[in-house]
Amino acid sequence: MLTVARSSRPVLLAARTLATESIHSTPADIPPPPPDPPSKPNKPRTSLYLRPRPAAPYKHPTIPILPPTFGRNQLLPVADSTRALLESIVSQFDAPIRYAFAYGSGVFEQDGYDSLNEEDKPMLDFMFAVTHPAHFHSINMQQHPHHYPLHARLLGSSYVSRLEEVGPGVWFNPYVPIGGVRIKYGVTTVDNLCSDLLNWKSLYLAGRMHKPLRIIKDDARVRLTQQVNLTSAVRAALLTLPHEFPETTLFERIAGISYNGDPRMWLPAENRGKVVNIVRKQGPQFKELYRRLAVGLPGVHWPVMETTIRQDTSPVARAAHLRKLPSNLLKGVREHYLRTSELSAEVDESAFWLELAGDEKLPQVLTEEMGKIVRYPAAVQSIKGVASAGLGKSVKYSMAKISKWWTGSR
Repeated sequence: MLTVARSSRPVLLAARTLATESIHSTPADIPPPPPDPPSKPNKPRTSLYLRPRPAAPYKHPTIPILPPTFGRNQLLPVADSTRALLESIVSQFDAPIRYAFAYGSGVFEQDGYDSLNEEDKPMLDFMFAVTHPAHFHSINMQQHPHHYPLHARLLGSSYVSRLEEVGPGVWFNPYVPIGGVRIKYGVTTVDNLCSDLLNWKSLYLAGRMHKPLRIIKDDARVRLTQQVNLTSAVRAALLTLPHEFPETTLFERIAGISYNGDPRMWLPAENRGKVVNIVRKQGPQFKELYRRLAVGLPGVHWPVMETTIRQDTSPVARAAHLRKLPSNLLKGVREHYLRTSELSAEVDESAFWLELAGDEKLPQVLTEEMGKIVRYPAAVQSIKGVASAGLGKSVKYSMAKISKWWTGSR
């Protein structure tokens, strides 16, 4: 039995060898191994190594999509050479700018500047609205250090942005040579600009934007609030005017809003005839800015080919204008009448404004209250100019203003 078993073992092995096929597998036939699970970072042993919080991106408020023709009255044309110059100047700033416009006698003609020599030509005035002023000044200070006085460069962009917030919220760099011309540019925030346009909290920026300007970089939010600002200027001016008047009177009343109450108009620091000089040369631009807005208001009649404006001066029509004035002006008017008259704050709201609209002293009250809004921010900005521009540039700028005042007072 043992002999038979031993002899059969090689036979079985041979049979198994012949019955078994060798299979050559390729890498494609074998599925890849599953990936290793992600390794978790080791937790710090102590609280000295805290993980930084993830940065939360800042989201701007949603801006409605404006129709293509909305605010077209704001897009005032200028000569091609002027447009190219303005755009080339703004393009030389690396710091981010959301909204930019140019204004003043260097962009649109004003009476009294025709016979000036090239050296006496006015500076080109710009205003830049930015999102983060410290970020803007940090980049701009590195690119254009000569735009800032020495002390501002030493103290840095955080100092500049903090000083910018004082008063009307603007930082100015004057007498800057760029693109073959001299410019003065102001920096503010988009939030500050829109707040002034809507509420007239200082009228420093809103008042400048009552007059013709050239938009270089546009922004939907600013264009929307600027349209409100222009409409508010029309309403305020109409409330100070009679039933019938020439269009130039409306333009002068609007242009004078930002100068009424400005301390520079009392001191030898501004041309007394500035408002008339502006309107005399820029009548077509004023009409483009305001005519369509004015005729859209109830009771206003202003045919496109006529220069005479007629309005409904009944208390009901005037009350409709009065109640829609900017909140800061409306607050001043309300407090004035509560302080100086027998009207009570507990009276019906509609009856209260209807009573005010019928008061013959309302035009004078409006003028006084607008002057109060302008006075303090304008004075603060004039004082702040010494710190922002430096002593040398401030003296130079003041001498130029005194010269204009002397010319206008003769």
